[in-house]
Amino acid sequence: MSKAGRDDPEKSPGEKPPGAASTGRGWTKVSCPCCVSEAVEPLVLVKLGEKVRPETKRWLIRLIGAPQREGGAALLAHPGEDASGDIIVVSAPRCTLLRATEELGLCKTYCTGEMETFSYEDKDNFRHADNMEVFLTLAERQYMVKYELEGLHAQRDVRIPGLADNYTLQHRDNIWQKMSSAGVVVDTFPLHKRQKLKELSESWYSGNQLSQPLDSVNAYFGSTVGFYFSFLDFYTWSLLPPAIMGLSITYFSSEVQKEVVESVSGSQVENLEEDTGLPISGHMIQAVFSMLWSTVVMELWKRRSFTLSYRWGTLHLAERFAEPRPGFHGHLGVNPVTGRVEPLFPEWQRDLRMALVSVPVVGMFLGLVVLGMLCFYWGEHQAMRLHEDWDSLVSQTLLYAPSVLHIVYTNVLATVYKTVAQSLTEFENHREESAFQNHLTAKVLVFTFFNYFAVLFHIAFVKQDVPLLRKRLASLLIVTQLVNQVTEVVVPFLVDRFVSAPHRTEREDDPQEDKFRNQITLPVFPGLFAEYIELLVQFGYLSLFSCVYPLTAVLLLINNITEIRTDAYKICKLFRKPFSPPVANMGVWQIAFEILSFIAVVSNCWLLTLSPQLQRMHQGGEMSSANILLLAVLAEHVLVLIKLIMAAVIPDEPEWIRKKRAHIEYTSMQALRQQGLPADES
Repeated sequence: MSKAGRDDPEKSPGEKPPGAASTGRGWTKVSCPCCVSEAVEPLVLVKLGEKVRPETKRWLIRLIGAPQREGGAALLAHPGEDASGDIIVVSAPRCTLLRATEELGLCKTYCTGEMETFSYEDKDNFRHADNMEVFLTLAERQYMVKYELEGLHAQRDVRIPGLADNYTLQHRDNIWQKMSSAGVVVDTFPLHKRQKLKELSESWYSGNQLSQPLDSVNAYFGSTVGFYFSFLDFYTWSLLPPAIMGLSITYFSSEVQKEVVESVSGSQVENLEEDTGLPISGHMIQAVFSMLWSTVVMELWKRRSFTLSYRWGTLHLAERFAEPRPGFHGHLGVNPVTGRVEPLFPEWQRDLRMALVSVPVVGMFLGLVVLGMLCFYWGEHQAMRLHEDWDSLVSQTLLYAPSVLHIVYTNVLATVYKTVAQSLTEFENHREESAFQNHLTAKVLVFTFFNYFAVLFHIAFVKQDVPLLRKRLASLLIVTQLVNQVTEVVVPFLVDRFVSAPHRTEREDDPQEDKFRNQITLPVFPGLFAEYIELLVQFGYLSLFSCVYPLTAVLLLINNITEIRTDAYKICKLFRKPFSPPVANMGVWQIAFEILSFIAVVSNCWLLTLSPQLQRMHQGGEMSSANILLLAVLAEHVLVLIKLIMAAVIPDEPEWIRKKRAHIEYTSMQALRQQGLPADES
């Protein structure tokens, strides 16, 4: 930024200060002396509608730069080329960033070297608080700009210059939402930093390194993305033990080898040799191992998650009564909790919408899942009949057609449902962003579990057809991974390479605004929903059903080693940079993984009753059906008890993190007392 937040008057008209967005008008002024610096760092680009008039753009720029006490965002705005252009570049001065750091409850390094919850009043005692590029990560600075823009509310009724009267702002209206609905603001997104992105790419996926630069990922893309890639990395290398176990069982058990060959060939084969293996079957070993493995993995992940949240300063995020989310609407009134004037929406209306609209629509999609399952069974039956009649290579290949078609059907249905779930959750009109995300995630998780596992559970528990279950699982593992790689990476790469890239070619001497506009041509990052769903489904296949197909972990390990690099490439090159709010963990996804690990106990214990060894004992009269069932129930109770003991023995937090958390809470309480505030209001 230039002195006093403006372009340097001593520079010639053709020059611009370092980091400035363009020549000409320059950045809005700053009133705080400590926020004056030599250069502005462009952080966020606001894309305006094509028909936005210059007076509307000037009014918006003034609003963005106005102090917060006057209803502004206290940010820095640059008009791009001129007042008639369709972009606004936004940055943030030091004081605005520091106040947002306190409001979000981020922890930063204190002068003692310890992490403390940041306090604006005590800012001088925090290390690097005078240098925002060191004190805050790029992702944090960019999210804070979004946080301030979306927090703009009209302090009184205001008519917006250049817009019709029906877009007049009413008292407490969310200004950014109003601008979006009026077509003034088309898009808001964080800007890529080419040099930093290049350095991150080289250390992330371009080289031969096996480890991920997680701290650099967090600094550039934020903790939301950082936690996903950290979990992907942790989960991938956690697949090594079950992969080794699966390979060992397959190698030493001729019965398992026969089953694997059958699952690939689609037809029965003669015994390879008499199975002289272990006194207990490989299926039993794999089942018990999978159940215990899933527990240990989730407990160790929680410990790693706490360590990362401490290191990234999100261990003690503020829990305050949140502002209404931008999409929330209702009749203007006084909130009985905060006493603020804001839109109000009766809870009974939301419940009514959920009961009369959301639940029936979700039920309809679950019905479509059942319909697809019935069609799969019909196709499977027809393919078997054809193979019995023809007994040729073609008919053997057709045995997999029903599974492949059903997998494609479930993937298409999941894609459509995700859009419908988003619309339903918007229709429910939740006030808080957290409530919106929780309801959206719950809808998707219910459908995902039903969509991906209903057929497998039906085959296992109703049809009790282990060979069909094994073949179906093998098809899912191979076909689904191929489909995911094509749809998630290959298709976006081809679209970017041959459709988008030719329109955003740039030279080194191109105007900065043109380089910013090139980023607009990139598609919006779709979020991490699909990525978490993919990992959750993988985790389910492994923990629920791997005992019937021991090579499950091997196939997943091979897939995920490439998945780390393809996901990294995708987020760096194929999409716009996403905003990333500070988070302390994976949120509801962690709960979903833990629930699956408990369901795995019931699933594996039931599958053990269908194991060849127990079935032979039953057919030989050595064990009755009742005894087998009692054995499964006893094993289920014992394993649940073992899981609970293991969860209790392995603390969620490392001891040193627990002490750090207690210290942070204590110092926060002391700071409140010094300000004369009751400690229980924190």
